[in-house]
Amino acid sequence: MNDIVRIDRNARRARASAFKDLVLLAGQVADDKTAGIEEQTRQALAKVDALLAEAGTDKSRVLSVTIWLTSMSDYDGFNAVWDGWVVAGSEPSRACAKVELADPAYRVELIVTAVR
Repeated sequence: MNDIVRIDRNARRARASAFKDLVLLAGQVADDKTAGIEEQTRQALAKVDALLAEAGTDKSRVLSVTIWLTSMSDYDGFNAVWDGWVVAGSEPSRACAKVELADPAYRVELIVTAVR
């Protein structure tokens, strides 16, 4: 019996995995790589919302988020969108770092851990 649920998977990865009440999301990025940090953040968070819903949970149940930015000059723009997305009273722990992403057109990638 396999009690691990894998969501939107292919031969290389699953976009989300769940075990019991734990939900782990793979890194989520924007669809529009030409967009600025605010729009890329909105698009990545929309993907997070959709995957959480598919896993049977929502952003109020997020425990932790790892935020990867390609430039720390995008930090304030990211936070402007983040602050409107996060549920007051249910703010997750988070870490933010500057990294080189696989495609330099991406400005932000989010890795999320939640519970159902």
